[in-house]
Amino acid sequence: MTPAQRQQLFERLAQANPHPTTELIWHTPFQLLLAVLLSAQSTDVGVNRVTAPLFPTLQTPQDLLTLGLATFEEAIRTLGLYRTKSRHAIEMAKILVDQHEGQVPETQVELEALPGVGRKTANVVLNTLYGHPTIAVDTHVFRVANRTGLARGTTPLAVEQALLRAVPAPFLQHAHHWLILQGRHICLARAPRCGICPIQDLCDTGKIHV
Repeated sequence: MTPAQRQQLFERLAQANPHPTTELIWHTPFQLLLAVLLSAQSTDVGVNRVTAPLFPTLQTPQDLLTLGLATFEEAIRTLGLYRTKSRHAIEMAKILVDQHEGQVPETQVELEALPGVGRKTANVVLNTLYGHPTIAVDTHVFRVANRTGLARGTTPLAVEQALLRAVPAPFLQHAHHWLILQGRHICLARAPRCGICPIQDLCDTGKIHV
């Protein structure tokens, strides 16, 4: 994909959705961090379903510690890996209270030092909460980047690095949200909806179906 095509791709995505954001529902920084942690191998819809009754009284790390492991585990048991996620969440909350005055850190190193927080989660938090121009590569971003020819790579890190080079600077802030939504709603894994795709003519795979 040429620089001109990449520019056009993001201009179209921006025109269709000028202010993209995560589909997770959150109101405090800790809620965002916790929701992203819970979203691993789970859908945003599923996460929102379990957090809806929790979040009114679960706004800070201390609130989670007060709630306790057993109660939290029971509340999220419909999510995949719920036992591991519960343990990580409690450990994470303890560190935030003990080492960060209950605040969500603003650096990649500090975020990735938290239990259950990997590079993807850290990038989502840095971008969504603090406005950093990071790109979180989940399965949707990985698929769209490779399938379209926008940025190819065999690992999430390789795709992230390729995207940081490929995405025009004015679009970096929202790039991963646009790509996630593209993969989640249009560029589906098994049956991409090329007929309604706004970037079909720019996509290496979509051109086949023009």
